[in-house]
Amino acid sequence: MSHEKYEDYQDCIAACHACAVACNHCAACCLQEPDVKAMVRCIALDSDCAQVCELAVAFMSGGSDYAPALCALCADICRACGDECARHDMDHCQQCAEACRRCEHECRQLATQGRHAAIEV
Repeated sequence: MSHEKYEDYQDCIAACHACAVACNHCAACCLQEPDVKAMVRCIALDSDCAQVCELAVAFMSGGSDYAPALCALCADICRACGDECARHDMDHCQQCAEACRRCEHECRQLATQGRHAAIEV
């Protein structure tokens, strides 16, 4: 990966990292809620989202040709997780929803740029 390419990924890497942290925190907090059963979907999506964000960071930092495709999937999962978290009033869910929205935005931008680069080649 060229230095320029890595620099292009910095905002997305930061957003993915922050999202993974927020999702892991949210899941841990959801497990402490009085009605854990009401939080099952939130916890499951938090887990999926944190894992895909961590993988996206690894792909981007390693210069994988598949980073844009993975970022497109990451954006989809971030949207689902953010939508679910936004349904809950707890601060940890609201903060996670915001982190998911930022990550979705950055990942969509990177995925779109990556597709255009692939088409131009």
